[in-house]
Amino acid sequence: MLFRRRKAESFLERLRVHLWPRRSWSRSTRYIVHRVRRLSATPHAVALGFAAGVFVSATPFIGFHMVLAALTAWIIGGSIVAAILGTFVGNPLTYAFFWIATFEVGSLMLGGSAKDLHLDLSEGVFQTDQIWPLLKPMTLGAIPVGLALAALSYVLVRPAVNAYQHRRRALIARREAMEV
Repeated sequence: MLFRRRKAESFLERLRVHLWPRRSWSRSTRYIVHRVRRLSATPHAVALGFAAGVFVSATPFIGFHMVLAALTAWIIGGSIVAAILGTFVGNPLTYAFFWIATFEVGSLMLGGSAKDLHLDLSEGVFQTDQIWPLLKPMTLGAIPVGLALAALSYVLVRPAVNAYQHRRRALIARREAMEV
């Protein structure tokens, strides 16, 4: 192997690097942006993947968003990298809006209203008989809310990716023409 390490990294060292970069966060962020710009997928696949990530970010399953987005993108034929980036639409600033919207829509779909809900979380959040009345409408309401957000993101991302790829191809073609 051409670029193999003399001494293989341990599992703990690889885990540490995944959680905290060797150089800096800004350098790692620039690298990720560079990799995203070099995605060779079609604009449709990138937009579809991003929309899958946005759809999943509307669900209340916070710890599983990236895995669910990657799986959803793989099933529908979208870009997995774009799907993972799409999950960042769900963040601490937007979760409150997503949760209120999904709960309200889910409650309407179930025929009830938010006023009928009485939660007593004094014995803990993870009591299934206590959390299910909240989680059920949110999960059901996440489907139409997520589909609406995904459709909006697809409509916005596809032309942007298409324009970027055309501009990049034209720049490469001009650069090659100057070299000849």
